[in-house]
Amino acid sequence: MDFALMWEITPLLLKAAWITVTISVMAFILGLAVAILLVIMRSASFRIIRWPSRIYVSVIRGTPFFVQLLIFYYGGAAFGINLEAYTAGLLAIGLNIGAYMSEGIRGSILAVDKGQNEASRSLGFSRTQTMISVILPQAAGLMIRSLGVLGVIVIKGSSLVSIISVVELTYQSQRIISSTYKPFEVFAVSAALYLILIYGVISIVDWLYDRYTRHLHH
Repeated sequence: MDFALMWEITPLLLKAAWITVTISVMAFILGLAVAILLVIMRSASFRIIRWPSRIYVSVIRGTPFFVQLLIFYYGGAAFGINLEAYTAGLLAIGLNIGAYMSEGIRGSILAVDKGQNEASRSLGFSRTQTMISVILPQAAGLMIRSLGVLGVIVIKGSSLVSIISVVELTYQSQRIISSTYKPFEVFAVSAALYLILIYGVISIVDWLYDRYTRHLHH
């Protein structure tokens, strides 16, 4: 094993890992915004509002992310839209994970005992007040865990944007391998950096969940 090479390439892979972090964080934020909108639409009283959100979730969950990514990157030209690789990757990840986030958030809300909703409504709370003051605080714990898992999936999924030449961790690793011909050493460093990122997310989720449970008990 060439430890000297591993040490030499680490700064290059750290820079690429930062691209992985930025695209993952922004895609997560975009996905969360999409998810909130989808949950609101799914909760609407009118079918004309509910059905588009259901169709969206079904299409996203029913097609491979790889295909969605290629559609965003190459398909825009058919409509006169030329997206940069980074932008296309960010949009593809965010819009994809948003569908899964919406199901996680919706499932957390539905997991709260229906009696809580009925009791708060009987006390004169509006539907919005009930959701904000009663349902969401109780569903938050499940949401934290669910969104944490999806955050890990975003980081792992970001490696696929290397296909459209976004210079993130996986793409940079492949470039280095093409000049050094030492895939084991290169991917060993790359895998170590992915582990650090993923366990960083897990640690943040655990911290948030502990804070939530302590606050709940108080």
